[in-house]
Amino acid sequence: MARSDFYDVLGVARDASADEIQRAYRVLARRYHPDVNKDPGAEDRFKEVSEAYDVLSDPEMRRRYDAFGADFRQVPDGVDPQTWARAQAGAPRGGRTRTASRHAAADGEWAGGINFEDLFGDAFGGRQRSWGPIRGADQEAVITLSIEDAFRGGPRSITLSGPNGDRRYDVTIPAGVTDGQRIRLGGQGGQGTGQAPSGDLYLVVRIAPHPRYRLDGRDVHLELPLSPWEAALGTTATIDTPGGEAKLRVPAGTSSGRRLRLKGRGMPNASGRPGDLYAEARIMVPAKPSDEERRLFEELARTSTFDPRRRR
Repeated sequence: MARSDFYDVLGVARDASADEIQRAYRVLARRYHPDVNKDPGAEDRFKEVSEAYDVLSDPEMRRRYDAFGADFRQVPDGVDPQTWARAQAGAPRGGRTRTASRHAAADGEWAGGINFEDLFGDAFGGRQRSWGPIRGADQEAVITLSIEDAFRGGPRSITLSGPNGDRRYDVTIPAGVTDGQRIRLGGQGGQGTGQAPSGDLYLVVRIAPHPRYRLDGRDVHLELPLSPWEAALGTTATIDTPGGEAKLRVPAGTSSGRRLRLKGRGMPNASGRPGDLYAEARIMVPAKPSDEERRLFEELARTSTFDPRRRR
């Protein structure tokens, strides 16, 4: 997905520290998040930035990326980076020059010019490299969840497309899974050579934008529409949350923009404190008030001590 290089995507040097990578990601994620940036290309740019951060924030994945570049997910464990580079470049090995063939697969070469003889030994001539069987490569796939599905978690069946067709997986989504979190499916990655085990498949979670909720870590934010008299006199509002309905007390004298908190009603957290839910008051004035609403307005005007001329 990346345009060229994950370091270029985040705008950091190749020797950047973990903190520098995280700071760069946060700036770019805020800039290109689809909830904030409505530019047609912002969502693709956000996905690109997220993928770069997922790789470079994981020490092991970053090490493999530094060693093998864009092919890091396809390279089996145990392959020497220099051998891989020679195979890609088509450099002669041991003073012997290989001749290109129309039947590359029969000659031990992938379509991309990667030489199996260099990587795995001269298997076609009966000679095997000393490292023996090689574990299959780990693989990644992105799954998109709604906020409600991420909140609840639970069993889920997903279908992923691959070179051998579609494949179905039964997955248990942890309750409260967050954007960018990886779910490991052991042994479901690339196939190993010989008797070596297969690699793992990692599902990278992406939380889809929601028309009503906004996530900030594990905290959930939403807007709370109030009538002028509800805001002035106070009320108990029933609100929809990702976990179901909840009651929220609105104090008298609530102004637009005031945030009301429901502690612990954000995204759950199996290993720590759950997030909170924040409802931001929005006072809504009816375009055509009914007779009852008009009487309430008039009563509020008579009893109010607020003088707009004294506002500063």
